[in-house]
Amino acid sequence: MHVSPSRSPWHRYVALGDSFTEGLSDPDPDRAGEFRGWADRLAGHLAAAAGHDVEYANLAVRGRLLGQVLEEQVPVALDARPDLVSLVAGGNDLLRPGADPDRLAAALEDAVARFRAAGADVLLATGVDPRETPIIRRTRGRVAVFNASLWSIAARHGAVVLDLWGSPWLYDWRLWDGDRIHLTAEGHRRTALAAAAALGLPAEGDWREPLVPQPPRALRAAVAEEIAWLRGFVVPWVARRVRGRSSGDGRAAKRPVPLALPRV
Repeated sequence: MHVSPSRSPWHRYVALGDSFTEGLSDPDPDRAGEFRGWADRLAGHLAAAAGHDVEYANLAVRGRLLGQVLEEQVPVALDARPDLVSLVAGGNDLLRPGADPDRLAAALEDAVARFRAAGADVLLATGVDPRETPIIRRTRGRVAVFNASLWSIAARHGAVVLDLWGSPWLYDWRLWDGDRIHLTAEGHRRTALAAAAALGLPAEGDWREPLVPQPPRALRAAVAEEIAWLRGFVVPWVARRVRGRSSGDGRAAKRPVPLALPRV
């Protein structure tokens, strides 16, 4: 499904969300210690395609739950009066046992309606199918229900959906960081092009093409990777949940106000 945006090219783009939109695991070559990510890259595509200045803000902060995104970021974005927003959130909620995808979708829809009433086009994104990931694949049913709701929300409000669930090129683990949650730089690059294509922008290139096949991993290497993942990601994640902490505690948005991007 593709919904034609009401306004293109756009003048002001604001990205909302969590670590996915903040851009974790895609180091910014121009800012030490910061990340770029698919939304920053998409903003660059918007600027390149436009015949005028494009302003861009990124309000996303790692670890944010959907309720926090709606409470902290949506009012700021509305005040900025964007004509395009990307609202990608809920993934951190769905990782938690007992998450209610119907309740999450209802809360998200309210925000989509507010942006559309304010005259902004809205880009949503489905979650990736976690079927190949140990432990995380237990969330597959919740993610699928939430994704189905996103399509319905988009149809009711004239939003655009970036279909990550149905993107087979994403199922190569070389496009994912060692935590199996965040994309590598190449994964973010491809996602930005997929988002541009969903918005109706030219998105030529190899982003749909699979990577060159590699030999299967030896059993010993595969086991070592599983142990490293459990120790390096799962255990710290559980520890933060027990303590009521988040990876984004004390962090602010990396690009809190819309600033003009250079036209390349």
